Amino acid sequence: MTKSIHTREQRCLQLLLRKMRAEAGLTQQVLAQRLRLPQSFVSKYESGERMLDVIELRGVCKALGVRFPDFANRLEEELSDAS
Repeated sequence: MTKSIHTREQRCLQLLLRKMRAEAGLTQQVLAQRLRLPQSFVSKYESGERMLDVIELRGVCKALGVRFPDFANRLEEELSDAS
């Protein structure tokens, strides 16, 4: 499997992360503050300029107030719906 930021699955992940941030009522700036990272970090993974590793993704979920397994289940549902 090749790593690419241009796959359907990656795009689905980006959209879900953006959607869940909005559902949590957070701006990129507030989420970045919770992560103790610059706002550009959030912007880059939401736009697909950067990929998150699993540890970073877990941290984002925590900052969003979402359990990582719940996020994974929702992502799986989104991916199934998109196919």
